[in-house]
Amino acid sequence: MTHTIGMISLGCAKNQVNAEHMLWLLRQAGYEISPDPDGAELVIVNTCGFIESAKTEAIDNILAMAQLKAEGRIQKILVTGCLAQRYQEEILQEMPEVDGVLGTGSYFDVANAVGQVLSGKRYKRFDDINADQSEDGRILTTPEYYAYLKIAEGCDNHCAYCIIPKLRGKLRSRPIEELVKEAEQLAADGVKELIVVAQDTSRYGLDLYGERKLAELLRQLCRIDGLVWIRVHYLYPDEMSQELIDVLANEPKIVKYLDIPIQHINDDILRRMNRRGDINDARRLLLRAREMGFTLRTTFIVGFPGETQEDFQQLMDFTREVRFDRMGAFKYSQEEDTPAAAMPDQVPEEIKEARLSQLMALQADISRELNEQRVGSVCRVLVTGFDGMLYTGRSEMEAPDSDGSILFTAPRELTPGEFVRVRIVRADTYDLYGKLCEEEEA
Repeated sequence: MTHTIGMISLGCAKNQVNAEHMLWLLRQAGYEISPDPDGAELVIVNTCGFIESAKTEAIDNILAMAQLKAEGRIQKILVTGCLAQRYQEEILQEMPEVDGVLGTGSYFDVANAVGQVLSGKRYKRFDDINADQSEDGRILTTPEYYAYLKIAEGCDNHCAYCIIPKLRGKLRSRPIEELVKEAEQLAADGVKELIVVAQDTSRYGLDLYGERKLAELLRQLCRIDGLVWIRVHYLYPDEMSQELIDVLANEPKIVKYLDIPIQHINDDILRRMNRRGDINDARRLLLRAREMGFTLRTTFIVGFPGETQEDFQQLMDFTREVRFDRMGAFKYSQEEDTPAAAMPDQVPEEIKEARLSQLMALQADISRELNEQRVGSVCRVLVTGFDGMLYTGRSEMEAPDSDGSILFTAPRELTPGEFVRVRIVRADTYDLYGKLCEEEEA
């Protein structure tokens, strides 16, 4: 009898890659992968546990599977990922519906864990989170034309608000030759856009080679036939060498899109966050990148302990100055077992909420203004779907899962994964609207 396994993967793209490896291991072991968790014999909930909202989402999904189990629509539940690593015993003790828990250092054991749970055992395993794990084989959960390439696991930054090093371990870079081989296989399978991810991509190679090797890795990835776009996420401003900037700017396959999580711009707050670098250096980097034609994305945290109204106003003024194309912003989450959780002058929740609303309202105005400037332009678009009336797609300036879309009309049938030229005719805050213009040059 073939057992069917469902998967729910939450959180970041790096966690999604872990899920894809687990699915491959399960298929290699003879299990059937179900596209719909409802009705599967066993469901894996691959969780995030980074901040309070992520923990809530993870618990809600586990409880939803518990309800399906109570109704007899699934039989077993296995919890993996960061929440599992963070609350190893609590999950099993407080959630009797959960049949097994697998830590972030134990993904390799997923097939055995599933077998143990299906045989009726309540299973748990937590190996060394700093151990290297084989990442051979994946079943993509993204559309076939794009995929994430996780170049490293763990993080050595130890930001004061962040629990990730305790859940994922220290930085462990994967060898260049292994990554190139994986990327070659992805390209052979039809992937056209490769998105390079890690907790901190700019430090890639320091642990393995004794020096930063992201620039060299990108040069080799650019030589792979079939890849059209290479997108790099999570670059830290203090780690960006001139060599890396030159590669990002001059390699034709690398999209001109910088995702740089700055978190704040007040130097005192940055020191207390244990963030390296100088905000003036970051400002110069961003403004230079803007002059070079890069799309700029960043992430900010509002309401960090000790943040005053003046500090927050600095953040607002900086946002007005740089005019980011894309921004993610979060309220500071007081996470247990982090240095920031014990800091004095915790900012009240209502103030954090108000500051977040003000910052995002400002960014919405900037986004709309920048989008309106694109009206009349022609851009190369990767087709992503069709809603019955309009096609959807992304240009170099839109990353999947985080940015808006380009919605457009076309007089002929298009295929997801196809590249076309689209003239922008209208803009709103986050999305753009256009029409196919094959007769014109982008």
